[in-house]
Amino acid sequence: MSKSYPTVLITDETLRDGLQIEREGVTVQEKLELLNAMVDSGIKRMVVGAFVNPKWSPQMGDTLELVKQIKPVPGVSFFSLALNERGRQERAQYSPPLSVEPLPATHLHLCGVFIKRNTNRTLEDQEDTWQLPIEKAVKNGQTEAAIGLSAGFGSNWSGHISHETRMQALRKQYGAWKAVGITVKRVDFADPMAWNTPTEIAKDVEALLKEFPSITEYHVHLHNARGLAMLSMYEVLKLLDARHTLIADTAIGGIGGCPYCGNGQATGMIATEDFVHLLKTLGIECSINLDKLINTSHRLSEILKRPLHSQVAFNGPLPQDETLYDEDVPVVYTFQEAQHFRLGASVYEGNARPWLKAKT
Repeated sequence: MSKSYPTVLITDETLRDGLQIEREGVTVQEKLELLNAMVDSGIKRMVVGAFVNPKWSPQMGDTLELVKQIKPVPGVSFFSLALNERGRQERAQYSPPLSVEPLPATHLHLCGVFIKRNTNRTLEDQEDTWQLPIEKAVKNGQTEAAIGLSAGFGSNWSGHISHETRMQALRKQYGAWKAVGITVKRVDFADPMAWNTPTEIAKDVEALLKEFPSITEYHVHLHNARGLAMLSMYEVLKLLDARHTLIADTAIGGIGGCPYCGNGQATGMIATEDFVHLLKTLGIECSINLDKLINTSHRLSEILKRPLHSQVAFNGPLPQDETLYDEDVPVVYTFQEAQHFRLGASVYEGNARPWLKAKT
């Protein structure tokens, strides 16, 4: 019997999580160029910026200018992060073209140091306000909601966080929604400090599947500082089935990271093009054009003036049929020479050949 996989929705974070960790200097026009290239490749969901204080996130200071230039595209959702009520109100003024997630959500940070560094709040502040979305949802007559965690797997300042601690925080939120008659439909995992491991996230998903069957959407946002994000995402993918939806956050070239976590650009996310390639090898429906996405990755590398982290962009997808390599390809050494899959034979011209073809 073949494996039944969930529906997979990719939310590309290049323009938000990706660029927030880069030095200032990426222009609005370059952002718009990347956005249009991603739309052209078939990406249907993307986060284009953040309504936050530009003093602390200067790279997001032009979000409004960018949003004003976005033209709505049928079937494509453009999102923007907002961390407080002021930001949410500003975001609402530009919907459309921005989309707003339909589900009200509660969200608990599990690291006191990180919540202070990232939002200038304390765990005590969080305790005083985390139920406000519930009160608002009741007032608005909403019937479904989401729960979530940030820094749930561990912290660069406080260390490992246990599965039981995560489950207690999720049960607390689930119970609060249930008490007012609102069904929890989605769970959000945010891992800014890249403490995810396949084992830990599998424990959580297995427990949630058993304990809270009303949760059918799993939104997973993993950073990759320790190289385990793709493995962890794949573990979630394997545990879910056709009853579920996996919302996977990724970024072109694998860029990304939180400036307040201590790992900078070395953090990274799952590269969108690598994840698309994985889905295609598994036979999971994905209408994104991988060749166009790879070209966008190389354009992003040019804009940022640094190499990115995508293996598929370096080496191309698995060659098949007409893209299989000629047996007389010469020796290939460099990253540039490896680009022959998209740039042609000129990149390795003059290199020695292994002479596999019969001599004449």
